[in-house]
Amino acid sequence: MIYPENFEIKIGFAQVREMLLELCLSPLGRHFVNRMAFLNRHDLVERLLQQTDEFKQLLESDAEIPLQHYYDATAYLDRAAIEGTYLDVSQFFEIKMSLRTIRDSLRFISEAEEGKYEALKDLGANVSVERSLLAALDKVVDDAGAVRDDATPELQRLKRDLIAQQGVLRKTISSILRHAKNEGWTPSDVEPTIRGGRLVIPVIAEHKRRIKGLIHDESNTGQTVYIEPESIFELNNDIKDLENAYHRELIRILMGLTNTLRHHIPELRKAYQYLGLLDFIRAKAAFARRVEASKPTLQKYPLINWKQAFHPLLYLAHRQLGKPTVPMDLELNQEQRILLISGPNAGGKSVSLKTVGLLQYMLQCGLLIPAEDGSEAGIFHDIFIDIGDEQSIENDLSTYSSHLTNMKKFVTVADKRSLVLIDEFGTGTEPILGGAIAEAVLQTLNESKVYGVITTHYTNLKNYAERMPGIVNGAMRYDHKHLQPLYQLEIGKPGSSFAIEIAQKIGLPRHIVDKASKLVGKDKIRYDRLLEELETEKQELEKKTREAAKLEEKLKRQVKDYSDLKNFLEDSKQEIMREAKGKAKLLLKDANQKIESTIQQIKQSQAEKEKTKEARRELETFAQEVRKEEPRPAHKRIANGSIKEGDNVALVGQDSVGQVVNIKGKTAEVLFGGLKTIVKVDNLERVEGQVAKQKKAKAESDGSGYSRGMNMTQRMADFASTLDIRGEYAEDALTKVMNFTDEALMLGIPEIKIIHGRGNGVLRQVVRDYLHSVPEVASVGNEATERGGDGATLAVLK
Repeated sequence: MIYPENFEIKIGFAQVREMLLELCLSPLGRHFVNRMAFLNRHDLVERLLQQTDEFKQLLESDAEIPLQHYYDATAYLDRAAIEGTYLDVSQFFEIKMSLRTIRDSLRFISEAEEGKYEALKDLGANVSVERSLLAALDKVVDDAGAVRDDATPELQRLKRDLIAQQGVLRKTISSILRHAKNEGWTPSDVEPTIRGGRLVIPVIAEHKRRIKGLIHDESNTGQTVYIEPESIFELNNDIKDLENAYHRELIRILMGLTNTLRHHIPELRKAYQYLGLLDFIRAKAAFARRVEASKPTLQKYPLINWKQAFHPLLYLAHRQLGKPTVPMDLELNQEQRILLISGPNAGGKSVSLKTVGLLQYMLQCGLLIPAEDGSEAGIFHDIFIDIGDEQSIENDLSTYSSHLTNMKKFVTVADKRSLVLIDEFGTGTEPILGGAIAEAVLQTLNESKVYGVITTHYTNLKNYAERMPGIVNGAMRYDHKHLQPLYQLEIGKPGSSFAIEIAQKIGLPRHIVDKASKLVGKDKIRYDRLLEELETEKQELEKKTREAAKLEEKLKRQVKDYSDLKNFLEDSKQEIMREAKGKAKLLLKDANQKIESTIQQIKQSQAEKEKTKEARRELETFAQEVRKEEPRPAHKRIANGSIKEGDNVALVGQDSVGQVVNIKGKTAEVLFGGLKTIVKVDNLERVEGQVAKQKKAKAESDGSGYSRGMNMTQRMADFASTLDIRGEYAEDALTKVMNFTDEALMLGIPEIKIIHGRGNGVLRQVVRDYLHSVPEVASVGNEATERGGDGATLAVLK
C-alpha cells in the first residue's frame, strides 16, 4: 500500500518518471514507463533490477547494441488483422526496420558469453522473428523506405516503360519550349511544370493562341497560362495509363504482403512488447548512469543499509550548478527500526527523509539507486508519508487535523513490513500537547515494529528515543561557530535546533534573546550547550584527523623522495665505478704496450746508450701524461654574504656547483644538475660563475633538439585517429572532441574519425556543430556505410 494518493509528487518520483519518458526512444517504452508501479514481490523486483543493471553494463561497454528504429508498429498490426485491408509502403518500412532491430537485439544478447546478461536473455527467450517474413518485406521495401523496382517482374516492366515514355515526353516538350522561347511566347527562364498530373509549359497570356493545346491553369495575375501542347496529348495519356497500371500492381503487391504479415501477427505482438520492454529497460539504465546509480544486494525482509546514498534529483541539480552533494549512510534493521532526526531548520532533515522515501520507492519500481557498492536493501509492503501542509478548505480540516488523520492511518494500518516517513512530527498545535500526542503515536508505531524515518524538534521525543529500544536518534550536523548547516546525517545522538544562536546571528535585539533564554529555562539551555560542545569536539577531532592524514601523506612522500635519492646515488656510484674501471683497464693496456715497445727498442739498438736514453725519455713523458688530472672548473668562492634563493653555491670542500631553489630556516633546497637536495645552509659556500647545465636539459630546452623531435615523432606514432564517445554526456563528449581535434591539428594528422553512434542524434549534432566552427577543418561528413555510416563523423583537416 502506498499512502497518500499523491505520494509520487510529494517525494519527487513524478519528476523521475518524466525523465524516464524523455529517455525512451519510442511510444512502446513510454507505455511501460507510465505503467511502472510499486512492487512488493522480492523475485519480481530482483529480476527488474537485474535487467536494468545488465543493460547499464551494456551501455558502459563498447558493445554496439542496436539503438535505432524503435518504431511502434502495433497500430499497423491492428489494421493488418482486418481482412481486405493493406498497409502502405511507409508502414511496411517501419515494420521491416523495427523487426530487424528486434532480431539484431535478440542475436546480440543471446550470443553473449555464458553467465553474462542472463536476465536479458530470459526476457527474449520466447520472442522470435521469422527470417522469411523479413525476406518478404525486404523484397518489396528497400532500406531507404522506397519500393524496390524489381519487387515483381510486372512492376519492373511498368517502371521501365514509364521511365522510357517520360524521357520521350521530356525531349518533346523541351523542343516545344525552346521554340516558344525563341519566338518570345514564354519567359526565357521558365521550365516545364505539372498541372493536374500532366506536363505543361508556361506561356505569356497574349501568346496563348500561338501554341495549339489545352489550357490547364493560369497564374494568379492572369499574365501566364499553362498549356499542354497538342503534340504531347498522347504521350501524357500513355504515361497516365502506365502510372495507373503501376499503382494497381503496387496495391496487388501490398495486399499480398499484408496477407503474409497477417499470419505472423500473434508472434509479432510479442516481439513488439519485447522491443518496448527493451526501450524501457534502456531508459532506466541510462537514468542510472546519469545519477551514478547501482544495484544493492536485495533481501526478502525489510531492511535499509545504504552507504553514501544521495537524492538523485538534488544530485542532478547540484551537478548543473557545479556544487557537491553530501551523501548519507543509513541503516534500519530489526534492532534499529525507527530513526528520529533532529536539528536546525534548513539543515537537511526533510531532504534526508525524502531521500529515504524516493530511493526505496525507486528500488521497488525496478530502478537502480544512487548508493555505493556494498549497500543492502529490503522489501517493504507499504510506504506511508506525512509531509507538507495538507490543509483542506473543502473538508474544513486544519493542518494539524490533516496530520492527525494521517497518524490515524499509520497506527491502524502500518505493521512490521511498513515504512513510515513523518516530517516535523507533532507540529501544528500547542507544543506541549502536540509533543505528548506525538510521543504516544511514536510509542504505538514502535510497538507495532514499524520501520520509519521521523524528523522533529521536540525534546521529549529525543529523550524517548534515547530510552526506548528499536528507536535511534539522529542529527543533521551544524557548524555552530559559523552557524551554517553541514547537511551531514549523524546517527547515534540527537541534534540541537540552535534557535537561540540563529536568533543572535540574524540580529534579533539582545534583550529579547536574553529574555527568551530565561523563559526556556536553564535545563534546556544546558542541554543545547551540551549538544553544541559535542558537535564542537567532533569537528575539532575531525580537523585533527585530517591534519594527521596530511602529515602522514607528506611523510610518505618524503620517505619516497629519500628512497629515490638514495637509489639515484647508488646507481651513480656504480656507474662512476664502472667507468673508472674501464678507463683503468685501457690505461693499463696502453702502459703495457708502451713498456713492451721500449724494451723492444732497447733490444733492437743492442743497448746503445743514446737509444736507451731516448726510449727512457719517451716512457717518462708518457707517464707524466697519464698522471695529468682533468682540469676542474674554477669557481671563485665568496666568503662573506648570506645565501639567498637563486645563488650559485657549492658544498664546503666540494667542487660541484648548484643553485639554491628554496630556503627554509637553516636548510636549503639546492638543485645539483637535475637532482634536488636538502642541505644545511652552514655547509654551503656562495660561488661566482654559471651552473653547468645537463646536456639532457639543454637538448630538451632547445626547440629544434633531437630529443624534442623524437618526442613529436613518438606522439605521432602513438596518436589514434579514431575517438569513441558513445554513451558520453554532451558536455563531456564535447570536451574530449575539442582536445582530440587540437592534438590532431598540432601533429598534422590529415583526417580524424569520431564515433558517436546514431541514437537520438544529440552527440552527432554537438560534434558536427563544433567541427564546422573550426577554421582548420576542411570538410565534415558521414563515414562509409559499411564502416558506420551516420553513426560516425569523418573530418578532413587542412
